[in-house]
Amino acid sequence: MRNLDEFDHVQSLIASGMNDCAIARETGIPRTTIRGWRLHPPTRLVKHDPSSSCGVLHDFTSLPAAPYAYLLGLYLGDGCISRSRQVWRLRIALDEKYPAIITRCREAIDAVMPGQHAATVQKKGCIEVYLYSKHWPCLFPQHGPGRKHDRRIALEAWQQEFVDRATEEFVVGLIHSDGCRVVANDRGVMSVRYHFTNVSVDILGLFTRALDRLAIRWRRSTQRTVSIYRKVDTARLDEFIGPKSRPVPWPCIEPRAS
Repeated sequence: MRNLDEFDHVQSLIASGMNDCAIARETGIPRTTIRGWRLHPPTRLVKHDPSSSCGVLHDFTSLPAAPYAYLLGLYLGDGCISRSRQVWRLRIALDEKYPAIITRCREAIDAVMPGQHAATVQKKGCIEVYLYSKHWPCLFPQHGPGRKHDRRIALEAWQQEFVDRATEEFVVGLIHSDGCRVVANDRGVMSVRYHFTNVSVDILGLFTRALDRLAIRWRRSTQRTVSIYRKVDTARLDEFIGPKSRPVPWPCIEPRAS
């Protein structure tokens, strides 16, 4: 994620007649980025902010709502942010049995971080989807030392706005990470049930508040598990989630703010 000062400097060099290779050598910015700025000026740039951990002032309002809300759900469920030299790495651990979820996770990361592409690595029993960026702690301020359930988890006001705009996507992300859909034999009748399990009381609360917003009834089946049993409510969840093996299409996504 480049900043506004870099963009303005590159534009001044372009106006002076320098070619892309020369600009890349002078600025250290990849030639492909400069070429993209020459042909298609970006709609989302950031300004310097010395008080920020990454040194830039983010325009969070220009993030794509659906991919961000989905990725937030994945991060709260099975994600972590760790330091790697001078940059941060976001990792989302996903069950290798569900390639559609792995693909969707990569698409969400790519949409939130345009110009970059998420990668995967095989781990024992799972696939890790990851991307390096110095901006992850800014985009997910829930990051902190230790495990999520050992610290307070609360959304920033700007994050809550995204969850309110794309509540279904937030729920999909939570279910795809720490949830499941099962078909139970209830006295000879097959019935669908959804369960979401998390050690963090705060994350459970975020999940139930999202369900409340969607008018989906739920119950606490255990201290760590929220369950949805009623037929009308599981049918509602099936409208936008369904089995984990089934690809979930992206909704119509509004254009980014310019």
